[in-house]
Amino acid sequence: MNPKTLKYILKRIVLAVFTVWVVITVTFFIMHAVPGGPFTSEKAVSPAVQKAMEAKYGLDKPLMTQYVSYLTDVVQFKFGPSLKQRGRMVIDIIGDGMKTSIKLGLISAFLALAIGVVLGAFAALFRNSLPDRIIMVMTTAFVSMPSFIVGSLLLIVFAIKLHALPANGSTAAGLVLPIITLMLYPMSYITRLTRSSMLDVLLQDYIRTARAKGVPARRIIFVHALKNALIPVITYFGPMLAYIVTGSLVVEQIFAVPGIGRAFVSSITNRDYTMIMGTTIVLASLIVIMNLVSDIMYKVVDPRITLE
Repeated sequence: MNPKTLKYILKRIVLAVFTVWVVITVTFFIMHAVPGGPFTSEKAVSPAVQKAMEAKYGLDKPLMTQYVSYLTDVVQFKFGPSLKQRGRMVIDIIGDGMKTSIKLGLISAFLALAIGVVLGAFAALFRNSLPDRIIMVMTTAFVSMPSFIVGSLLLIVFAIKLHALPANGSTAAGLVLPIITLMLYPMSYITRLTRSSMLDVLLQDYIRTARAKGVPARRIIFVHALKNALIPVITYFGPMLAYIVTGSLVVEQIFAVPGIGRAFVSSITNRDYTMIMGTTIVLASLIVIMNLVSDIMYKVVDPRITLE
């Protein structure tokens, strides 16, 4: 590996670790600054029992002591027990939720990428034509509509009216509607991004030169134009993949998908400190890692890019 490339990757890894540490620190102190606690909503719990429960989970210790102790555990990939789901470890709850969220997210993300790139390139090649205008109108509508509106419409039409697909996302068939809901926004954004980038690339001097030299149109489109037009798409795809994989909170609630999103919402409602911290760390780490992968992929797509 090129020494400059290796240096760049190491620098980005250090920056990624620092970013995750900042997220952990800010989340930890903000969470503890909110009035109340995970046991204040317990029914018929006396002050003595509440103190005993806080002592059991180490919540009676000074805040800085809790912070240092938690950082030590995180380094060892230990997120501790859930404060609400008694007898279960946070890492196990996250693992169960991620099994569904990863499957749902990966399918949605790669479908959005494949369809978006194809539609965007097609719209650019036939710009200002009827198909181009239809694609732009549709993608503008899907970008403008919130996911809970799209999800609700799909649920009403295909699950309630037509009875074509189940409304519950706990089965394989039940994941079809959540996948479509999660896919539509990024697919539309990638379509518009690809079209814009493709139009810009097609006007570059090296494309004109290739055409003047008699290079076949197919080679110009797929080898020269599309490859360079994908750089902005790669920038967007990395964080988008991390966001989708961790599960859309709204979509998982609408379709009752047993993913990490539902677990995260439940942990916030129940003031489950360890669960909140665990899911936040997982989400932040995925986004940081995918940003790093996106930056490195620049070099693969366009060797002319210098990593500094």
